[in-house]
Amino acid sequence: MDDDTTDNHLRTTGPHTDSQADPQADPQAGRSAEHRAGDHAVVLGAGMAGLLAARVLAMRFSRVTLIERDELPEGEPVLRPGIPQSRHAHILWSRGVELIELMLPGITDKLVAAGAGLFDSPRDFLWLSPADWFGPVSGARVLLASRELLDSTVRGEVLRNARVRVRAGAAATGLVAGPDGRTVTGVELRGGERLAARLVVDATGRSSKAPAWLTALGHPAPVVTRYDSHLGYSSRYFKIPEDPGRRWQGMYVQGRPELPRGGVLMPLDGDRWLVTLVGNGEHAPPTREEEFLPFARSLRSPALYDAIRDAVPLSSPTAFRNNMNEWRHYERLERWPDGFVVLGDAACRVNPVYGHGMTVAALAAEALAKEIRTLDPEQIAAASRRIQRRTLAAAAVPWQIATSEDMRYPVTEGPPPDRATRILQRYMSRVMAGANTDQAIASRFFGVLSLTRPPGTLLDPVTMFRVLSKRHLPATPETTAYPAHHAPPAERRERRSA
Repeated sequence: MDDDTTDNHLRTTGPHTDSQADPQADPQAGRSAEHRAGDHAVVLGAGMAGLLAARVLAMRFSRVTLIERDELPEGEPVLRPGIPQSRHAHILWSRGVELIELMLPGITDKLVAAGAGLFDSPRDFLWLSPADWFGPVSGARVLLASRELLDSTVRGEVLRNARVRVRAGAAATGLVAGPDGRTVTGVELRGGERLAARLVVDATGRSSKAPAWLTALGHPAPVVTRYDSHLGYSSRYFKIPEDPGRRWQGMYVQGRPELPRGGVLMPLDGDRWLVTLVGNGEHAPPTREEEFLPFARSLRSPALYDAIRDAVPLSSPTAFRNNMNEWRHYERLERWPDGFVVLGDAACRVNPVYGHGMTVAALAAEALAKEIRTLDPEQIAAASRRIQRRTLAAAAVPWQIATSEDMRYPVTEGPPPDRATRILQRYMSRVMAGANTDQAIASRFFGVLSLTRPPGTLLDPVTMFRVLSKRHLPATPETTAYPAHHAPPAERRERRSA
């Protein structure tokens, strides 16, 4: 992907260069156009995908209405039922940070001022990969914050645009079709109200009813591909203990197929650590308080357990289990109604353990911006099938990463890996091992993982030679308790005296 091209099309469709007046700069511009017939878009769901879609659509529509079933109280960020995974680990990779900053200039500084953190991954963390500990190599920038802070800050910035309105506590119950049955002309809300719109975007996530709604209009439901590694989460908050000697900001202990247990520790706004334990199948982490620490102690390294064993818990453990990969193949349908698009997790969701969900939402919004940049609302509605295909394609690389890695685990249900996937898995094991200590390989690996560079980056001749020329030792069950550059003081003294 050409970053310069990406920046340009976001900017040229952006608020200060669009042919329409910018309602964020001139509130009267949006209000004066509110009664223009057919110039209305409706976005279902005010999560990350819906918010970013609304921001993009406001560049071409004079009215955009967000429909959100949850109440959205103003003031301090709060957890809400519509995002049940909020209490678990979230990261925003560098590509997501860049794209959201382009759509909402200044938002990164606002998030950091509110307590979010920008870090270099893996340099600022203790990260035990399936191969070994990452050394002090630089990879990619990540933004860490509570999901409620991310959502409330993005929502506040999106709603500064006078063209965007939100109706909280409302839910769509179906689509409204035009007389020909081939065009979506609005949505029906709970209670029977009908809301007319030139374009309806479903960004309701995993709760999406789009397949049933399409069937009701005479369209076939999409074929669905699923990979389920039966990954479970258990998370709780801790007060960050004072430790002047601590030189790391967070921690990630990954599991392996033979021991599919891991854990993530990340700093959050509010002087908190969020600790998410993960496990596959029968290794799913517990939710009983008395079992949380013993599970942490059972990981491949004691580092995470050592960090939290004396920390003060701020919450009880909370579970989350529905972490499968699921692609609803709307792009394969031969017929598609004008005026309807399905975005984000509602179309394709990937195992959240790889941290791609919010960045995929930003990539889908970027694709949407590119497709509509020269179109008026009527043309946008007519181009819905092409928009559906292009926005869904934004999930292709994260899908490949998540499913190819999940297929390593024997408990995973889904289509079996083909020969090409097995070869790629073996090569990626060597890439991971090389990235642990080799800065050049680490830069390329994290460029791909952060969705900043295309996967082909790891397959160019220079990279392949560098990866394959390194001596490759099969992973062993034994793991050094701590990386050498972050060993506890007592352990370092023992090494020096040996």
